[in-house]
Amino acid sequence: MGQHDSGFSEAGLRRLRDVLERHVGSGKIPGLVALVSRGGQTHVEALGTMRHDGGAPMRRDTIFRMASTSKPVAVSATMVLLDECRLRLDDSVEQWLPELADRQVLKRPDGPLDDTVPASRPITVRDLLTSTFGLGLDLTARTAPIMGAFFEQGVYGQEDGWLLPGSEPDEWMRALSTLPLMHQPGQRWLYNLSDDVLGVLVARVTGQPFETFLRERIFDPLGMTDTGFHVPADKIDRLPPLYAPDPQTGEFLVEDQAEGGHHCKPPAFPSSGGGLDSTADDYNAYFRMLLNHGMHGNQRILSRPVVELMTTNRLTSDQLAARKAWARKGVHVGYGLGQQGGWGFGMTVRTDRGDYAPIGQFGWDGGAGTTTYADPHNQLIGILLTQTGMSTPDSAHAIHDFWTTLYQAIDD
Repeated sequence: MGQHDSGFSEAGLRRLRDVLERHVGSGKIPGLVALVSRGGQTHVEALGTMRHDGGAPMRRDTIFRMASTSKPVAVSATMVLLDECRLRLDDSVEQWLPELADRQVLKRPDGPLDDTVPASRPITVRDLLTSTFGLGLDLTARTAPIMGAFFEQGVYGQEDGWLLPGSEPDEWMRALSTLPLMHQPGQRWLYNLSDDVLGVLVARVTGQPFETFLRERIFDPLGMTDTGFHVPADKIDRLPPLYAPDPQTGEFLVEDQAEGGHHCKPPAFPSSGGGLDSTADDYNAYFRMLLNHGMHGNQRILSRPVVELMTTNRLTSDQLAARKAWARKGVHVGYGLGQQGGWGFGMTVRTDRGDYAPIGQFGWDGGAGTTTYADPHNQLIGILLTQTGMSTPDSAHAIHDFWTTLYQAIDD
């Protein structure tokens, strides 16, 4: 068949829909929303239902828990502060985050918590932005004492097992201050924790709640009216339950309800690492702004240089090697996701051509079954949002097939 004016072939878009319908038709993913954008055109598929037992259909404006795909968006608040010279990349963070001063560092990352040496230097803004400040989650080393300490001290997890931070930011930082670093500042890439610290940093530098600053400087200018750290009552009908299927039986277990769940009210801690709720169109506006070098229409949101910093690899060769080793070692945890190679600010940047996507693609995936990436070479944005977490490989398989099929649909 012919070619769409979007740079996708008609046959390719039909195949994309067929593949996504197959995943929904399998009964393992109740519903999804997919958005692809290229050449000034946007194509959306909303398939299946909000709940696993039927009911309301998925809609284009369904709101999803973005989980770790919060990171590439939430980091933009720090970018604004860099542009305005209110932060500098190699500033020590101790002025705003005194809880991170005078750190001790484990002699071995899997060693006893009291077997430490002093940090070789202070933690910098750059360390936080590149996830190299010395602390982070390592799901391939669950038995390490430091991993247990994250949960024992309340840095992550609550009584009901919810992973996002549950305490107020100041109390969260106090708990974090009781822990040694796993590695020296700037030495090694470690996942997730840096992003949550960045949210606290932004709030302290600006004197505003983190979400307020994000809304004023990023969400409102981009028209991201459905993005925030909770879903208000007048929109809660657009939020599906979050499922964590039983790994053995596949039974749909509710990880988080819509009404009465974790996302129906403002959280004590607005998690930059995983707490945003949003829609496919809101995320498309944000990633299109990045592809447009920080411009939204005739309005500049971020400077071109800071967008380039965000969306190109910022890791040194040693850090990059450690990041790749982490991804290979944890391939079973993410069912093959996270193998792109590099890391910018708050997002992965593809440095390896290991599948259909080219080098330079940037974005990230989320444990709630979400994926969002932009590809500068093809001027392409792809977004796939589900309500099925990665306790089973089903949503990850849908993500893989979405990207494989999307790249085949490019026709120019």
